[in-house]
Amino acid sequence: MPPIFVSTESLERQLGSSGLVIVDVRSKVDFLAGHIPGAVQTEWRAFAGPDSNIKGLLHPDTGLLEKLVGELGIGNNDEVIVYTDPFDSWGSDGRVYWMLSYLGHESVRVLDGGWVKWKRENKKTELGFSRPVVKKFKVALKPELVIFKHEMKMLIDSRMKDKSMTSRAVIDARSLEEYNGAMGPGIPRGGHIPSAINIPWDSFFNEDASVKSMEEIQQILEKHDLRKDQEIICYCTGGVRSAWLLAILHSVGYGQVKNYTGSWWEWSKDDTLPIEI
Repeated sequence: MPPIFVSTESLERQLGSSGLVIVDVRSKVDFLAGHIPGAVQTEWRAFAGPDSNIKGLLHPDTGLLEKLVGELGIGNNDEVIVYTDPFDSWGSDGRVYWMLSYLGHESVRVLDGGWVKWKRENKKTELGFSRPVVKKFKVALKPELVIFKHEMKMLIDSRMKDKSMTSRAVIDARSLEEYNGAMGPGIPRGGHIPSAINIPWDSFFNEDASVKSMEEIQQILEKHDLRKDQEIICYCTGGVRSAWLLAILHSVGYGQVKNYTGSWWEWSKDDTLPIEI
């Protein structure tokens, strides 16, 4: 598996390169206040289903998704580097990394430390919106990167019947408080999916917003008995923090990782589904 995270030094050397698309997934307001030279702006919500009260679900129209990705100047053969403010984003760079990978893009990476580290190092920035040249992007879905509610239900039903089953693991990427029952807006039931273990998405940052070393990440994962031969399903509230955790797992060689995009928004709204507190 190729490296997931790219350093600020490496990106600085690549600025202006042909075939490189830098995607800033902060808000438009933050983007206008300054961004990495040449970056285009979008937000993960731009690709969500418009009519669903389950905000984390990806838009079902792949033709529309192809259009939206192409309008960012992204073609199938481009190198894409996504960034945000890691301390103020809930993992949105990981969400876009997951989304583009799921849609079939083969070269997507995340800027290690994002905007926080870039600014701290006083690297070059610019103002204003860029106007990317629209490109053709063709979707080739990778179903191995996603799991849906009916599949999740079957998995949990099986695990509840056979608690010794260890070939799959479920990770809740929310905070410990949410895992233990704290509820935010639009959440009708608190708690977590049965058998899920809690590894908060922000457990992997250094002080400068970069990610911890591979050794430190592996230690955290091994503390929870996670193995690389397992299928691992990540969820959070709306498939954003869980997508970041998926990127972390990919970065240290966990190759069988799925994002439950409906996550707690979807699970908690279905009274037929079991929960634990």
